Amino acid sequence: MTAVPLAAPRRAPRRRKALALTAAAVLPLLLALTGPLFAPHSLDTPVTVPFAAPGAGALLGGDQLGRDVLSRVLHGGTLLILGALLVAVVTTGVAALVGCVAALRPALGRAVERGADVAILLPPVLGIMLIALAWPGGGRWAVIAAAITLGVPYAVRVVAAAASPLATAGYAEAALARGESTSYVALREILPNLRATVLTLFGLRFVEAVYVISMAGFLQIGPQPPASDWSLMVRENAPGILLNPWAVLAPSIAIAMLATTVSLVTHTLSPDTAKAVTRA
Repeated sequence: MTAVPLAAPRRAPRRRKALALTAAAVLPLLLALTGPLFAPHSLDTPVTVPFAAPGAGALLGGDQLGRDVLSRVLHGGTLLILGALLVAVVTTGVAALVGCVAALRPALGRAVERGADVAILLPPVLGIMLIALAWPGGGRWAVIAAAITLGVPYAVRVVAAAASPLATAGYAEAALARGESTSYVALREILPNLRATVLTLFGLRFVEAVYVISMAGFLQIGPQPPASDWSLMVRENAPGILLNPWAVLAPSIAIAMLATTVSLVTHTLSPDTAKAVTRA
């Protein structure tokens, strides 16, 4: 009796699903970056009475000064995304380099671990306030610098922990035995095998940077009025939430969608996810 082979799972639908998920996640990100091109009104020009309800002249109503909420939401994401992207790139890049080297040099690895322990003990809000208030002029750059400073130790520890098993692998030991430098082994032998870890770490650092920058804006130790910033919009319009809830809900939803979007993209593009889709 001839055995009937099981039907092979379809790969194409899985791949299309992954591509569709990536596209659906990227679209809100692109909209946030190109939002100023679609804003119906000027950024700072009042078009309604303060906290006016949504209407024909303002689809999401007015804010505390009568400015169009939709226009300010469309303008408010560009600098936030660019700032979070800068934090994620710098933090992940430094962590990838230092973490791989620390896995090959035990003394450096112990120093990284102790430094991360100290940094983790510092409350994030207190650390951001100390760095931002000590920064000349404060503002957005101070918050970005604080996010990088506080994020690097933890990120380095994550990469070093993931790289430690690879540092004792045969190919790494063979490279060291034939006289290759530590930087060569770290960059050419270990780092390429940490693609999934680095990509996931990048997504986490981006999401955390979004929340850190937003929190700083809400506390007014980052972007200052009259800048169009989602976190500032939440703070400024909170007193009128009962009159026009969209003045607070719209920027809050935008922040949440931005964080969710990046998480979906990094998860979909992760090498482990891609391998699972290919095997399917």
